[in-house]
Amino acid sequence: MEYTLNVLVTDDEMGMREGTARALAHFTTRFEELDAVVSYTVQTAASGEETLALIEEIQPDILLLDYKLPGMSGLDVLAKIQDRVREMITVMITAYASLETAITATKQGAFDFLAKPFTPQELRAAVRKATNQLLLVREAQRLAEEKRRIRFEFISVLAHELKAPLNAVESYLSLMKEQPPNADPDMFKHSVARALVRIQGMRKLIFDLIDMTRIESGTMVRKLAEHDLTALARAAMETQEPLAAARGITLSLEAPQPVPAVVDRTEIEIVLNNLLSNAVKYNRDQGSVTLRCERKDGAVVIEVADTGIGMADKDVERLFGDFVRIRNEKTSHIEGSGLGLSTVKKIAGLYGGQVAVTSTPDVGSVFTFSLPDA
Repeated sequence: MEYTLNVLVTDDEMGMREGTARALAHFTTRFEELDAVVSYTVQTAASGEETLALIEEIQPDILLLDYKLPGMSGLDVLAKIQDRVREMITVMITAYASLETAITATKQGAFDFLAKPFTPQELRAAVRKATNQLLLVREAQRLAEEKRRIRFEFISVLAHELKAPLNAVESYLSLMKEQPPNADPDMFKHSVARALVRIQGMRKLIFDLIDMTRIESGTMVRKLAEHDLTALARAAMETQEPLAAARGITLSLEAPQPVPAVVDRTEIEIVLNNLLSNAVKYNRDQGSVTLRCERKDGAVVIEVADTGIGMADKDVERLFGDFVRIRNEKTSHIEGSGLGLSTVKKIAGLYGGQVAVTSTPDVGSVFTFSLPDA
């Protein structure tokens, strides 16, 4: 990125002001680690009083401030702008450097010192050093603000996702509490069953959160070893069989031979369970789910195809984000955390792989999880 920083030069000697301005007029410096190219505009002041006025007017990024000024000194200026030191970097210019001056100036916010007389090269080096510090501080502030924003959004979404099931459980319990002792037992059974479904949904959300945070934080202990993906796929299908059978959905595995791969077993189980669970949940009654494991084009590929409700292209584009759930009249009754596919994508990234989907509304979807074949 390209930045233009405002530099304010304060010195009571006109020659110093003009020489400094000339030295920085066409000065450009690159910071590879920050991907930044910086140039400068320069304004000058001859006194501390003029400096304070210009600070309010132009809000400089870097202040080159002479220590010895008529009337208000450089240290006096620093004392006046202490509440602004985080917004700009101050370099003291002085021919009267002493340890006491340095300590006082540093306490009041000065970042560096430039001793008179100095060469254009020394000036540019000092400005480059100040620029680097300024960019680092601003990048840290940006990251901190981004962290706060993401944390706020995360808590807001989490609260929203938990509020609905908690309200539902509370409603079912209130309904049961208000019924007389001889009330219809079927009503009690129905209320208990619905409350349990909601609680199971909250449990799934909590487990998905744990998986996601462990992966993102790097605290999940990974045990890479050779595993047969076909065997892991078969076990995952057995887990989903009861839910599929209840709706007449056929599960089939197309992997005629073992597909060995060096993976973490837990991570691949998370991938398989999420993809298969979604394929069943978003399927139609009497539909089908086909899981394929194979080596293809230098990659190990897990493919899950369903005959479900599908989705539009605009929904496919945002499908792998955190807490993303496709909400419409066809999905309003389907419970989910919105974290499963996000976690699948994060796991793919751990291997340098990828996950993709093709989908047609009312026809079905095909999810493809691929890992480089080491």
